[in-house]
Amino acid sequence: MRIIGGQWRGRRVLAPTGTDVRPTADRTREALFNILTHAGFGQAPLAGSVWLDIFCGTGAVGLEALSRGAETCLFVDRDVSLARANFTALRANPPVVQGDATKLGPRSLARPADFAYLDPPYGRDLLTPALEALRAGDWLAPTALVILESAATETIPLPMPFKLHDSRVYGAAKLWFAGLSS
Repeated sequence: MRIIGGQWRGRRVLAPTGTDVRPTADRTREALFNILTHAGFGQAPLAGSVWLDIFCGTGAVGLEALSRGAETCLFVDRDVSLARANFTALRANPPVVQGDATKLGPRSLARPADFAYLDPPYGRDLLTPALEALRAGDWLAPTALVILESAATETIPLPMPFKLHDSRVYGAAKLWFAGLSS
């Protein structure tokens, strides 16, 4: 695994052995950031944005965002050891919450996130409670773009007030792009 673009382009990211953590593939991350650059979902620009990398695992998606100009990214997972190892390798020191992404509580960042990437373990129905926790804790800006990763065969029931903009399949993964209804 490697960072695809920006200041850390080409730098390796530690990936786990085994199946406990399933990092977002380089190809999927590259497609994601191409979509964010060219799609018209009404989201904030990447430069200077605030990100959430929920169920962060290796932290690769949030690190990609930081590499490409995001102001900050908060990383959340029950086990952040692999992400912290990647932060150390890149000499990065982003904010981290080690805990349950479905029980985040009130926002701890200075301003709400412009982007949230949620990549929970597939098939465990964690996306809906995590989205509800983000909304309830005032973690998302009104124009926030929420990107969800699931297995390509999964269907995600979006809770109110989230609305689906688009979805795309990349191999075994599916990316869902959603926002808050006005």
